[in-house]
Amino acid sequence: MPRVRQTIQDLTAPAMHGRGYVQQGELRAATYLRRRFKQLGLQPLAPDYTQPFSLDINTFPGRLQMQASPSSSSGVSRLFKPGIDFIAEPNSGGGYVVGSAVVFDTLTFSNVAARRRWLARKLDGQPVVIHARHLARLEAPTFPDDSLRNSLNSAAARVTLVERKLTASLSAEQSPQIRLQLLADRWQDTTPNLIIRVDAILKLHYPTQNIVGYIPGQIQPDSFLVVTAHYDHLGQMGSSTYFPGANDNASGTAMLLELAAYYTQPKNRLAYSVVFLAFGAEEAGLVGSRYFVEHPLVPLSRIRFLLNLDLLGTGDEGATVVNGRELPVQFQLLQRLNEAQHALKGLAARGKAANSDHYPFSEYGVPAFFLYTRGGITAYHDVHDRAATLPLTAFANIFTLLRSFLDALQAQPTVK
Repeated sequence: MPRVRQTIQDLTAPAMHGRGYVQQGELRAATYLRRRFKQLGLQPLAPDYTQPFSLDINTFPGRLQMQASPSSSSGVSRLFKPGIDFIAEPNSGGGYVVGSAVVFDTLTFSNVAARRRWLARKLDGQPVVIHARHLARLEAPTFPDDSLRNSLNSAAARVTLVERKLTASLSAEQSPQIRLQLLADRWQDTTPNLIIRVDAILKLHYPTQNIVGYIPGQIQPDSFLVVTAHYDHLGQMGSSTYFPGANDNASGTAMLLELAAYYTQPKNRLAYSVVFLAFGAEEAGLVGSRYFVEHPLVPLSRIRFLLNLDLLGTGDEGATVVNGRELPVQFQLLQRLNEAQHALKGLAARGKAANSDHYPFSEYGVPAFFLYTRGGITAYHDVHDRAATLPLTAFANIFTLLRSFLDALQAQPTVK
């Protein structure tokens, strides 16, 4: 466990820049994993363990500022903190906007006169503020016409008020409009002046990579068990804010490395070959895993089972197994092992879900589980997903459970 904690600290360190696409954070993480693979003695599945690919990605490398100044001399100016008070939406454009905030008039939904007044406004140089629930209504496919939505999109900047927490994401596109999300309780509806600065750069054909290694099987080396985890995260937002990504997914990457360390020991070698895939660009839409299944480094038909590891940093309430309902025989095996070892409080079977890197493989017919833990901290896609607060409640037990599961999957291979 000290080594596990060190791995997670290394991957979430400020020098990794959130393992994203500003200051080559993802490349730094890939270099780290390449070094660890070499130290463990994994054999490369591609030159220098690297399967290169590219993607388009919107980034925020520089200024990210939002400030509210009062409309009267009696008010107080407020400088909102990126990551804490507000974030940029994944497809936000860049620019500089200064102007009096225009609060969206909800009467436009029900009052014809209010609707006409709103549509007559010129918003091209002003920031507009709207609550997330009203924006969702406007953007619903069933909303009767596009005029209100088009009016909103004509504003120089759109600030969406969200409840509870800020949840960041990534995009392959960039809007011509600045788009920010602000916690609703930070907003004081006094129609203040807003000063907004956003540096946004859409990077086209950005080069990144999967990191791939394997351990040859002792009896059937042309049959494969595959262990996967994505090492990338959301990266940096502005010049000083980054998303550490401890649970998502330094935890899964650490588990992949621990399983690799175990199976590289000669006494633990399996009959099947074991492949370890650390995917890039999962957060950008499963780009790395989709690329792999389209350009496989092992025949997909020879993969006996794939185990995808993501969000393994908690476990107070057990774990969920995506595809557990699709593969009942393998799920029952995992359940029996869990009950025998008292590893986790419980395992919940789930159906198909396109929520991590197992999915492209499942769509190609590869039997696969995605296992993630439940309970504990709720930090997710935010600046609070840090190594220092990641409990790793069930990590050691999950390691033992997954090791037993992989061992059982190849217990009786056919000798060629």
